[in-house]
Amino acid sequence: MASSKEYLQFVLEQLSALDDVSVRPMMGEYVLYHDGKVVGGIYDDRLLLKPTPSALALLKDAPTDIPYDGAKEMLVADVDDAERTCRVIEAIAAELPAPKPKRKKGNA
Repeated sequence: MASSKEYLQFVLEQLSALDDVSVRPMMGEYVLYHDGKVVGGIYDDRLLLKPTPSALALLKDAPTDIPYDGAKEMLVADVDDAERTCRVIEAIAAELPAPKPKRKKGNA
């Protein structure tokens, strides 16, 4: 089941306190970015976040699930608690390495 645009808009509204949040559609779902880093995604109308050490510490009680067959487990975020979700996303992004610069086309 693909995620609805209504749920996507709800999640983005809940995350409006954060700067530099974006999504990229991917096969009916959405990959979530903060500060240019992949922090999670919206899958089957659920916000799933990367289980980094800080996310695991902040979301001790969060269930885990896989976004699709063959994927690693992710944390299921409680989007209704916008403040907590924003803190977790900031912590995840702080732990992740900076994205690699994109190479120009035609360079090997």
